[in-house]
Amino acid sequence: MSNADVFSALANPVRRDLLVHLRKGPRNVTDLASKFELGRPAVSEHLQVLRKASLVREEQRGRERFYHLDPRPLKKVGAWVETFERYWTQRLDDLEALLNQEDSK
Repeated sequence: MSNADVFSALANPVRRDLLVHLRKGPRNVTDLASKFELGRPAVSEHLQVLRKASLVREEQRGRERFYHLDPRPLKKVGAWVETFERYWTQRLDDLEALLNQEDSK
């Protein structure tokens, strides 16, 4: 799994929503598809993208497959986003200090 796979998987709003639904616990495709205006085949395709990015894992229970959220790859995404958050926080703090300095003149 590469970071690009995770970011590509997260780029789609349907896949992000699937992850939100999976936070509540394992779900099968039928249950997940009922939350969207998509058919089961489309939801299955999105789940396979998430599986290939290691964001979900599947478990066979009889004739059904249940999907579980695997949040581990999201830690890397969070760390990557955090570097930009620190950058922009510092930039905004610098701007605030400059504006306060201008106001005090």
